[in-house]
Amino acid sequence: MTRPFGLKLPEYPWDAMAPYQALAAKHPDGVVNLSIGTPVDPTPALIQDALKSAADAPGYPTTHGTLALRQSIVDWFARRRNVPGLDPADVMPTVGSKELVAWLPLLLGLGAGDVIVRPTVAYPTYDMGAVFAGATAVAADSLDELDAETRARVRLIWVNSPGNPTGIVRSVQQLSELVAQAREVGAVVASDECYGELGWGQWDPENGGEPVPSVLDPRVTGGSNENLLAIYSLSKQSNVAGYRAAFVAGDGAIVANLVNSRKHAGMIVPHPVQEAMRVALGDDAHVSAQKALYRRRRALLVGALESFGLTIHHSEAGLYLWCTAGEDTWTTIGRLAELGIVAGPGVFYGDAGQGFIRVALTGTDERIAAAVARLSR
Repeated sequence: MTRPFGLKLPEYPWDAMAPYQALAAKHPDGVVNLSIGTPVDPTPALIQDALKSAADAPGYPTTHGTLALRQSIVDWFARRRNVPGLDPADVMPTVGSKELVAWLPLLLGLGAGDVIVRPTVAYPTYDMGAVFAGATAVAADSLDELDAETRARVRLIWVNSPGNPTGIVRSVQQLSELVAQAREVGAVVASDECYGELGWGQWDPENGGEPVPSVLDPRVTGGSNENLLAIYSLSKQSNVAGYRAAFVAGDGAIVANLVNSRKHAGMIVPHPVQEAMRVALGDDAHVSAQKALYRRRRALLVGALESFGLTIHHSEAGLYLWCTAGEDTWTTIGRLAELGIVAGPGVFYGDAGQGFIRVALTGTDERIAAAVARLSR
């Protein structure tokens, strides 16, 4: 009997939401879907214009990215993330950040016997990356949580700050300690920072806070980017999720190897998207305007969710509120669905997410107002 074709992967978890989505859709005032963090506001005109102006692109784009794009990324890191002096050679655009999260372990040459550490509550794609490479994923927030045998096999450590779904932000000191632990065992630290511009409270520079730290911040690196990678996406800050516009930066030797591997595999960001990224990264005004929308929506939802009986944990940054009613996750999901509101089940993000739900800020003003009214009743 021949072996069947295809990868044996778990079913996509969001399929389990179908009955709750159907229930919510019956609400007479329509559904409010706050389960998935996909932007709903228009892509800024200057980004659309940049995409259109670069639409005449008959030749193959460069895998490494144009020098102009890479310089804009370097300038953005210096201006927005307190990361000065990056070499444009140590930067590469990617087809969204999710593809890099999924394929990085394989591109790093990891495989059987290697351990990949990811946060205890985390985006599921970190685990899938380990599956694709044949490595082992372990949930931990510090290498101190691992036994000696497991710790010795760690080759890649994922840090997600601000975290999805929890909104946790790691301080400079916490990142420094993680980097030191990684260097003790010779592991790469890959920092998924795609919500870095969306800090609230103490992490909101426009309201007197400080910027969310990057793993490439000199206060974290000690002056060396060896074995460090920062991954960033423009999807959230610039409403370009449909463009698949992201990048990775850090250790020059690793980035050079990634560029070479991706040339062989044909993993290339289209030239018009590269130009749109370049323009978007040079304009801070649209980012500030979009953040103001999310800041206002967040304040409305916080009060409404708390009046509904939910307690919000962490959520210091990012596009989500991480909540619990002290009951089973699916009970809360069901009660919200009866109000026509769809939220994300915390159990999709690991065992530690049991009892929690994730509520996205990515609804229009009208839909957010509808959710607030229903929750507040």
